[in-house]
Amino acid sequence: MQLTEETPADWWEVEALYDLCFAPGREALSSYRLRDDVPPVAPLCLLLRSEDGIAAAIRFWPVRVGGAEVLLLGPIAVHPTHQGEGLGGWLMRESLARAGALGWTRVLLVGDAPYYSRFGFGLLENVRMPPPTNPARVLGLALVPGAWDGISGDVTKFTEISEK
Repeated sequence: MQLTEETPADWWEVEALYDLCFAPGREALSSYRLRDDVPPVAPLCLLLRSEDGIAAAIRFWPVRVGGAEVLLLGPIAVHPTHQGEGLGGWLMRESLARAGALGWTRVLLVGDAPYYSRFGFGLLENVRMPPPTNPARVLGLALVPGAWDGISGDVTKFTEISEK
């Protein structure tokens, strides 16, 4: 496997992987409205390539919660032929380490708490994703201690991020 940053030329191959791994209509989810017309955080959008193509991919997007800059993780996907090989965990650990090195302090995702808790994510009771997101699936990770302290409110999109 080769770990690389996603390039614009990879976009459609990554989208095909997401189409394969997720249910039809994935782009109707509220998290996609937060991504509309917002560029991803390119240094954190990573791919794992095998000799057959993209085996796994992860993307991150800037959002705001109560005025604070937050990384929105997702989607993350592993090609069905590579599931169970630990590639998703590899991408999670590597991308989160890079996010911290770039100066990001908090990460948000919508997902299954039992799975993402192994990476340190926990329920964010005072953070509201746009409907119809299930509040029990709104999870956060502090990349530095206390990064989520006092952060609450609606998740909103934005296009201007500070230099990281």
